[in-house]
Amino acid sequence: MRVDRLALEGFRNISSAVLEPGPGSNIIYGNNAQGKTNLLEAIWLFCGGRSFRGGREAELAGFGSDITRLHLDFQGEGREQTADIILGGEKKRVLLNEIKQERASGLSGHFCAVVFSPDQLSMVKQGPEGRRRFLDTSLCQILPKYQKITEGYERILRQRAHLLRDAASHRGLEEMLEVWDNHLVDYGAYISEVRARYTVRLARAARDIYGGIASGKEAFHMEYSSAAAEGEPPVSREDWKIRLQKAVRESRGEDLRLGATTVGPHRDDLSIQVDGISARAFASQGQQRSCVLALKLAECALMAESVGEQPVVLLDDVMSELDEGRRSYLLNHLDGKQVFITCCDAGAFASLTGGRVFEIRGGSITPR
Repeated sequence: MRVDRLALEGFRNISSAVLEPGPGSNIIYGNNAQGKTNLLEAIWLFCGGRSFRGGREAELAGFGSDITRLHLDFQGEGREQTADIILGGEKKRVLLNEIKQERASGLSGHFCAVVFSPDQLSMVKQGPEGRRRFLDTSLCQILPKYQKITEGYERILRQRAHLLRDAASHRGLEEMLEVWDNHLVDYGAYISEVRARYTVRLARAARDIYGGIASGKEAFHMEYSSAAAEGEPPVSREDWKIRLQKAVRESRGEDLRLGATTVGPHRDDLSIQVDGISARAFASQGQQRSCVLALKLAECALMAESVGEQPVVLLDDVMSELDEGRRSYLLNHLDGKQVFITCCDAGAFASLTGGRVFEIRGGSITPR
């Protein structure tokens, strides 16, 4: 997977710009608020999803712009392809190789990327929601069925919550909970089993990558944590069903009291450690950043195994709080991948031995 050319018009603070990157490392540098993150965001949108920054789609349009155009020439699936995203007028238009797509998700699987942004440090620093979202986002890119299952599970949780609240005043409704509990177990066992298997592969790849980032001086460890898998981990989906069914049954009283489902994959977590201690509680800023980078690059490796190509790697403001050794690894040791790295300080890429450098100022891009 490789970006050959990106053309933008009326996108955030970029009124008009063209980027023709190299096949390896591409450094985008400039002061804050000049458009570095906007550039990576534009590339990411061609994966077919929403912006990694969140927010409303209307915010993508440049100030005073009637229309926003994004055009991508890329190598993917063994051939040259094009994609277009046009915002403005009555509705969003998306084209792949000049063929209109019903929605942006029509681009999914044709162009693939992995993105790191400072906001994703919450994956290590904060609660389990960000870690679950990371797993689910990764799995949706390589398992099309997974997204439908997670959406179905969310619907079950909502329906069960309504029933739990009503059952507090109408005891006869408790019998209906059995039906929803069975659905919950079926969908939940699938999600937990897929996540747990993926976590084993992800942890193995991240451990090796973290070792490279840290020059072998620190050890990374990660495992899937679930209330339904306490003790000996389940080894099959049927095992997950049995464990989850038992946990749901035992939590029935608490669920009725709270009006919510208290066990299941929506409450599971990832345990991340550096040198045997919690990365969330005790790791330094640089170590936490290295953990997230290792996980994103491990995600990249597993995605390449699934789709048969290396995805494009987007690293936004990645150099902050990393020492020179960790910076050098990111600049010079991501072989076989097209990488985009943004930074503010020209000194941050002093150890770059190849690749291309671009300066961005006021939304204008200049090769250096």
